[in-house]
Amino acid sequence: MGSDGSSFSSVKAYGRALAETPKRLACRAGAVSTSTEETSKIRARSGSTMQRTLRWFDLVGLGIGGMVGAGVFVTTGTAARDLAGPSIVLSYAIAGLCALLSAFCYTEFAVDMPVAGGAFSYLRVTFGEFAAFITGANLVMEYVLSNAAVARSFTAYVASAIGLSSTHKFRLTVSFLPNGFNQLDFIAVTLLLIITVIICYSTKQSSTLNILLTALHVAFIAFVITVGFSKGNWTNLSQPSDPSKPHGFFPYGASGVFNGAAMVYLSYIGYDAVSTMAEEVRNPTRDIPIGVSGSVVIVTVLYCLMSASMSKLVPYDSIDVDAPFSSAFRGGRSDGWGWVSNVIGGGASFGILTSLLVAMLGQARYLCVIGRSNVVPTWFAKVHPITATPINASAFLGVLTAVIALFTDLSVLLNLVSIGTLFVFYMVANAVIYRRYVGTTGATKRSWSTLSFLLMFSTAAVIFTVTWRICPHGGPEFWGVPLMPWIPATSIFLNVFLLGTLDGASYVRFGVFSAGVVVVYLLYSVHASYDAEETLDGIVEILAVQKGEEHLEIRKEFDQV
Repeated sequence: MGSDGSSFSSVKAYGRALAETPKRLACRAGAVSTSTEETSKIRARSGSTMQRTLRWFDLVGLGIGGMVGAGVFVTTGTAARDLAGPSIVLSYAIAGLCALLSAFCYTEFAVDMPVAGGAFSYLRVTFGEFAAFITGANLVMEYVLSNAAVARSFTAYVASAIGLSSTHKFRLTVSFLPNGFNQLDFIAVTLLLIITVIICYSTKQSSTLNILLTALHVAFIAFVITVGFSKGNWTNLSQPSDPSKPHGFFPYGASGVFNGAAMVYLSYIGYDAVSTMAEEVRNPTRDIPIGVSGSVVIVTVLYCLMSASMSKLVPYDSIDVDAPFSSAFRGGRSDGWGWVSNVIGGGASFGILTSLLVAMLGQARYLCVIGRSNVVPTWFAKVHPITATPINASAFLGVLTAVIALFTDLSVLLNLVSIGTLFVFYMVANAVIYRRYVGTTGATKRSWSTLSFLLMFSTAAVIFTVTWRICPHGGPEFWGVPLMPWIPATSIFLNVFLLGTLDGASYVRFGVFSAGVVVVYLLYSVHASYDAEETLDGIVEILAVQKGEEHLEIRKEFDQV
């Protein structure tokens, strides 16, 4: 763990730093930045700047491209067959509503603070460094894991496109590795490395490529929906292929609908990636609200229509979890339309390319801004002077994602990604309420009253969720969330509720990961951050002595520079 700070200059220095951990933790864990600092001084730590080349249609295209492909083509099969049945349509609608409410919260922050840090920066200016670090680590984790899952699903759809019902010919089985980690996928690795090179080259050209691919992909989606509704059978919406399985549109009841919604929530991770592009948007006040919220609405409609068409094509208990749409046309289920299976395999592979492109753009920008805060090595914060992209973060995460995609099966990844996504959206909804009502005044009384409200509201949501499981069944300067505080409060409630529908194993994995993040913060991040702040204060003291001025005035002058 290298660092330019004194804490890591020697073993002895590091030992002293560890001994001072409680003091440094008290100093740095709750340290907050301001919107001005995030958009000026902190952003300047990347050296070169990212170019403002994106417009609202770029953001809408990035949102659609980022979401469509990852969700329908990866999570629909598992959620429909095992959790919701034909009512997967409602699961997507509920998840879409929850995502839209969260999108409003993201948009208020992104308009007022157009930087690439997304939720990490939003929490850093409200709840401080530690909360931001925990959230940022979860964001990077969910991006890396979801991208690995999507890349592996690409292989399944390529196999379907050429008429194969299995991916075994495209994956290498290693017998001595445990199940779930023994199918090596070199196609997924190659794909991820190619996309990494593309996003390192140019953001604007990546956006242009995404718009072209997304337009073609939406045309393909329209084809899938049309064929599904015209060739599907309405009885499949209520009758399983196995008479012993539960019947009806709600085979697993209301709980199945919400369990399905929690799983397919992964489908909406793409709009979060759009918010990370705020630093590269020409007119954030106008373009970000249209791009983020508009893409969520469009994608929700597409998801509902596509899941409905799939439910018509095949009984829910016969859905192929690896490639649900293309497999729906195999086996003579659609009267001579089996050739559509190959077309869908090719089209789904095509859509997955756009979702990977956008998500990998987003994950790199998150890590870049986390690097600016000094809680991870500042090497990740560097922006290349020629390409104007965070090339170090892009390359590192691209290789890491490829390594995970090589080994790890899709089923191992999905629930961990869902719980991380819900946690982050929950935190941002809390942050927007806190920031709106506490503002930048820092008034202790108002701060505690707002925190008390958020704590009680979250507690009420937890109580409701537990009961459900037990029972048998300061305004913004520019764009702001409407109907405050009801929209973010509803978002908090829905996120808590959907978190409550996930299984215990997901929480164990999430707890282990979060504990690991805390250990990293205590062993590295808090000391690197403390050193950076001490170095800055030392420079200010020297300037104050030289110029004969007060420390505070010099600090203000230095911050402005």
